[in-house]
Amino acid sequence: MPTRDTTFETPFESPWRITCIGAGIAEQVSGALRLTLPATDAGAYHDAQLTDYAASRDFRWQPPVRLEVVSRCVVDGEAPRDFPLVGTAGFGFWNHPFMEGLRGHILPQAAWFFFSAPPSNMQLAHGVGGAGWKAATLDAKRWPFLALAPTAPLGIPLMRVPFFYRHLWPIGQRALGVSEKLLESRLLLERHTYTLDWQSDGLRFAVDGVTVHQTPTAPRGQLGFIAWVDNQYAVVTPQGHFGSGVVAVPRAQSLLLERVSISSL
Repeated sequence: MPTRDTTFETPFESPWRITCIGAGIAEQVSGALRLTLPATDAGAYHDAQLTDYAASRDFRWQPPVRLEVVSRCVVDGEAPRDFPLVGTAGFGFWNHPFMEGLRGHILPQAAWFFFSAPPSNMQLAHGVGGAGWKAATLDAKRWPFLALAPTAPLGIPLMRVPFFYRHLWPIGQRALGVSEKLLESRLLLERHTYTLDWQSDGLRFAVDGVTVHQTPTAPRGQLGFIAWVDNQYAVVTPQGHFGSGVVAVPRAQSLLLERVSISSL
């Protein structure tokens, strides 16, 4: 398995790939890669991202592997006192299920630090809010989920009844391989070192060396690295609420990556 340690102080090479959609901007500044959304209206999708793949055949990461990312977010080039971030942002491993050129539907897999702002509402973990800064994992390719999928027409209406949601959704959550921990959103606006240890039998998430979430649930197979910021929102709940769209970006916002290190454990 390859090892990668990039500080972005000098020009970087393949397999790192920059993708900018709409008004998204990626640039190297002061020893960091800055992924930026300028102030825009809600008329289009905007994205700036760093990946190490061009197609699913390029996915090269599998357990046991460690990811370390040193990052922070800024608004109008500064760390604001309030919390005005919109859309989604984050970094980690996933299988890019919506990749251009793929045929059919690919079930999502991910292990990452993930932020989403309202109106996003992806309430997949029981007792965890549907938006915010999270340590999260998902594996919809697990056989328990595939076995339960045919029961969705009955299960979704039941999830709208609080009693059944409390007692039955944990079964669906385990089948989906979902495990999440809501982190303090202010961490995004500060410089921190994020660590993700991906083992075949679980995941450990840490911030500045302190474990913030640990789970025996982990995706299987090979995944690719991604770091991004965009103006999208999504709604996915056990109660059958689904939706997506884009939001306006009132002030320029950026995800700054000072270091990305991926290595075998």
